[in-house]
Amino acid sequence: MSHTPSQTVGPYLSIGLPWPDGPFVVEADAPSAFLLHGIVTDGTGAPVPDALIETWQADPDGRFDHPDDPRGAAKGFRGFGRCPTDDSGRYEIRTQKPGPVPGPDGPQAPHIDVSVFARGLLHRVVTRIYFPNEPANATDPVLLTVPPDRRETLIAAPAPDGYRFDIRLQGTDETVFFAI
Repeated sequence: MSHTPSQTVGPYLSIGLPWPDGPFVVEADAPSAFLLHGIVTDGTGAPVPDALIETWQADPDGRFDHPDDPRGAAKGFRGFGRCPTDDSGRYEIRTQKPGPVPGPDGPQAPHIDVSVFARGLLHRVVTRIYFPNEPANATDPVLLTVPPDRRETLIAAPAPDGYRFDIRLQGTDETVFFAI
């Protein structure tokens, strides 16, 4: 039996992946809507102009738009965003701050799950975005598994129009990624 070689995402990432609703989890006039934006960089710090960022999150009440949410699915809240990076490695998603969600080891702090697809990756990498000055960060069971000196790579920075979250794929200050 012969094996087929592994294939990275490649230079044609955008084929078949357009998202008809754009990078908008919520409409611009949604209460407390803000922009989540940043730059994806590689191990040398160079921008990655052909990455794709996907986000999945709970609504402001901590409910997911999914029938398996034990508290009942969030109505009218998609919770999913997708944005390709531009030539400068930048992405931007309009959303709302999620509420805390239950977890198997206790409540989880408000966070946004992020998948990154990019050239050179055999599989997506997965991380989380947490919010600064969130008291629940101190007891979040997932965040507590990250060494204290690496946690700042998971905390968004306040920005005039929302929050900034840069993603470093490798090297110094690499974003923490989770094995799922």
